Amino acid sequence: MAKDTRAAAALAISQLFRQQGSLASALPPLLKQVKPQDKGLLQDLCYGSMRYFHRLNAGLQPLLSTPLKAKDQDVLALLYIGAYQMEFSRVPAHAAVASCVDACRALKKPWASKLVNAILREYQRQMPIELDSKQAWLNQSHPKWFYKSLEDAWPEHFESILNNNNDHPPFTLRVNQAITTREDYLKLLSNAGIDAHATPYSRMGITLVKPCSVDLLPHFSDGWASVQDEAAQLACELLQLEDGQLALDACCAPGGKTCHLLEAQQDLNLTAIDTEAKRLVRVEENLERLKLKAKLVCEDAGNTNAWWDGKAYDRILLDAPCSATGVIRRHPDIKLLRKPANIEELVEIQRQLLESLWACLKPGGILVYATCSVLPQENHLQIERFLLNHSDAQELIITEDWGIATSFGRQLFPQTQGHDGFYYARVQKIEQ
Repeated sequence: MAKDTRAAAALAISQLFRQQGSLASALPPLLKQVKPQDKGLLQDLCYGSMRYFHRLNAGLQPLLSTPLKAKDQDVLALLYIGAYQMEFSRVPAHAAVASCVDACRALKKPWASKLVNAILREYQRQMPIELDSKQAWLNQSHPKWFYKSLEDAWPEHFESILNNNNDHPPFTLRVNQAITTREDYLKLLSNAGIDAHATPYSRMGITLVKPCSVDLLPHFSDGWASVQDEAAQLACELLQLEDGQLALDACCAPGGKTCHLLEAQQDLNLTAIDTEAKRLVRVEENLERLKLKAKLVCEDAGNTNAWWDGKAYDRILLDAPCSATGVIRRHPDIKLLRKPANIEELVEIQRQLLESLWACLKPGGILVYATCSVLPQENHLQIERFLLNHSDAQELIITEDWGIATSFGRQLFPQTQGHDGFYYARVQKIEQ
């Protein structure tokens, strides 16, 4: 028997409340347990509730006279789901309340029905919820620490970043240049009745006006195109690949950039590394669909003693582990999960990776450092420190017209129906 959709959403969100993974890990098994026609609803309930969590929280918490127990975080999640549907969806308020009350029984917690009904009814009576104008982060539905960090770092851009974080992301493709051209693929999409347009910065990018199943995309299973945000597509050209080069893609999963490098330069000796075997399976699947080959290694890229054979690389792409604050619109649970202490930990991991991988680069070779973060300490401040500590390193200035120039590298911010937030810097090892 299929699981109740709101009960399934509550189970996924309750895992976040307990700090047990993310929506990316919690949702897949639950998507298999609901009716096929309800999968989209399940995703919307989870992603929408997290997108507006901080606004919803400001309205719900005063209505909870006593906190719910740890074992009842699924009931708490139902309150956010109901409040989200009442405020931000087309579902009538009475239907949103009734479905959440029914979900209590599906969760085998009938005692919670009266509580959920009473709180959501009171929430409805208070709509629209009035928020303190002095607490702008609540109106923007972001954590206070992140709001303040953006305001300090990007005073001219932070409001648009926050607004775009609450928007729905575009559906963007990368055309496989080894098989076809962007112009020809746009014609195929048009013939299939799919509205799309070329991206402004990536030469191989196409954005669909409306998302669709990849099964509807022409020759997708044959490897003619891949789903990849435009910002992520910019890494390839920055590496200045040439025939026969030895290249390394560090922290490669899920493999979008790995495959792009091989599409652009098929005579490339590429090693792709990731720490997680499960994520490398995804890389392998992408390579197989696109009929590409790379050497896959399951190791910590920073632990070079465990995997490096001593042959220096011509090119290294370090797509470093980061806060993912540039892709919040794709992963809104980041607002709930990410803490300031996490940023400090990530900055240190990035520093160690840069140090370790620098030894693997040939004199004259190029390293491209990338993150999907909009925080300076992970990006241009990280590269600034690296260059100060390495006399054999020089920045190769990125002259492209995307993003904005920082003291080192270029920063992209999420754009409406455009690319995600991303950062790139390019560093060359000086021959000494």
